[in-house]
Amino acid sequence: MAGFAPRAPKKTKLTAVMASSSSLRVAWRRRSLTIPPVLQPASRFPRQSPVLPAASVADTHRGSLHAGWIPQQANRLHPGGWLSERLGAEVRQKMLLRVSFGGVQKYIKLPELTFGDFLREVSLKFNIAEDRRLDIKVYDQSNTEVDCEVFEEIVKEFHGPFLVSLANEAPGNPQSTSSPYSIASEDTVILNFSLCDPAEEPVAAEGSQPKRPCRINYEAKALIEKILTTKPGGDRIMAEYAKTKSITDSTRRQLINILTADMTETHGTSPPRSVKVMYAQGIVALFPYLEDPYSQNGYEHYYDPESGSGYLAWRLKTIQRKAAEERGPAVSKSPKVGGPGHGRTRPFTADKVLTDEEVECAIALLRHSADEETIREKMKVTFVYRHAMVNDDDKSAEVFSVFPRFLDTPGLIEQDFRLMFGEQTANKFLERWPYPLSKQESIKESHGLVPSTDLLDLMRNAETSTEVENGWDSDMSTIILLLHLLPPSAQGRKRPGKISASNAVDHLIKFLKGPTKSSIHSFFIAIDKHALPCQATTSVGALDELFKAHYVFGTSYSPVLNNFFTFLQTSIYNIDVGKTKETPRIAELRARMVR
Repeated sequence: MAGFAPRAPKKTKLTAVMASSSSLRVAWRRRSLTIPPVLQPASRFPRQSPVLPAASVADTHRGSLHAGWIPQQANRLHPGGWLSERLGAEVRQKMLLRVSFGGVQKYIKLPELTFGDFLREVSLKFNIAEDRRLDIKVYDQSNTEVDCEVFEEIVKEFHGPFLVSLANEAPGNPQSTSSPYSIASEDTVILNFSLCDPAEEPVAAEGSQPKRPCRINYEAKALIEKILTTKPGGDRIMAEYAKTKSITDSTRRQLINILTADMTETHGTSPPRSVKVMYAQGIVALFPYLEDPYSQNGYEHYYDPESGSGYLAWRLKTIQRKAAEERGPAVSKSPKVGGPGHGRTRPFTADKVLTDEEVECAIALLRHSADEETIREKMKVTFVYRHAMVNDDDKSAEVFSVFPRFLDTPGLIEQDFRLMFGEQTANKFLERWPYPLSKQESIKESHGLVPSTDLLDLMRNAETSTEVENGWDSDMSTIILLLHLLPPSAQGRKRPGKISASNAVDHLIKFLKGPTKSSIHSFFIAIDKHALPCQATTSVGALDELFKAHYVFGTSYSPVLNNFFTFLQTSIYNIDVGKTKETPRIAELRARMVR
């Protein structure tokens, strides 16, 4: 196991260059950067008690019923409609059921908590024909039917919601759905007793999409829907989401403008954090495909209470600035410092721990050996020493003089990265590139960008499998499209202003010479005026090695390419997820591309 003391990281400006009879290379220049303390894992917010909105809305069923138990002796029940673990017989004899149907709420009084009484009262209250009463079926959240024998126990112990529908209609039948945000199917009853219990959620397998406890805030969901259905432009936003299960950048900006305008109208230009959290929760509750599956709560790209960032917070700051009520930006108590170049310890178990004398002998042999197998073996056994060296400010500049085989032996970057992270992580990019979250999704999302000549050329090249005379090949064009989707962020007032994605391409890749840019077969990574040959012979493989070189040599991402590489790191390689600072744009794009 390799362990190293934290140090100030090296920050680089990364420039990728293609060279020599169709070759690619990357140039890095080191800069010093002060790194804040290592992030402590953020604690989850306490589970909120479920609150039934005044105008309850079903997820997919029109005319659906949301119900919560309303006690006549409130002190015997938990707030929000939770049944007490122990109910006195006298309370059970006088139970009120609050039901919302088609936007109208009514109370159903049950003399006893029995299945028959429930069916009878629902039929009478909502004019369901008596001859259809026997057709009513009740299901729990797993679509398991609940009958009269278990109804009372299930109601007291199961955390709902329950789904009640007429016979010959499966629970959650999509045919009864007109849109994700509308209330559909008058034959449906939903009983909402609580939020899902996190303890009941299965643990996500390693490498799969993270699963988050079901904690839908129905009050927040109803609030956002009410705002959008009453404000100009809101219906168009909901219709676009209903059709595409996503929203464009311009629609997202309109959504944020509508919600922040309502927020400031009700709560002033400096609303409390709880209000901003509720609005963010409401967005992902009403539009679940906009939720970020890799963040702690799924809504941090709209508002992150830990750092005070997100689309809602940024718009509020603009409003405050225009109103001459500007306040200082919120500072995270636990800065996120994941990613390369931070001097962090990476776990590694060596087959054999070498003494200092054995390390010196191995390094001496490396300098003069011509056998590639021997070179790879000696590089492997000296990995712990080398990893400590690249994370030491005083020694990192000497890594190529001590280990010169990086300069003439392809594949050594790949070998060191696999020793750091293992086979599964090392293979992720090449395995996932042809599939969703990578190439095809990048092309699809680029159609929503503002068109330009460069962008249209890239899109045309990305969508063709034939060689283009004056353009990049399909894979490299798609990689550059991803850079356009994740453009550089502004560097601040004291630094150079924001540069365009087209200009940022020169920081990622440069074509030096060769017949055409679409037929490159030799790639190099240049660092500290040294050219390191890539083992890959394709643009996708070269980008994979380029990303891995940041970790192998302890080098921070270029500020111009930070969003681009951070997206690859957290969304594809799944490295330091939750520990790396991300812009809302990264989380938003991931939410769109991960389904």
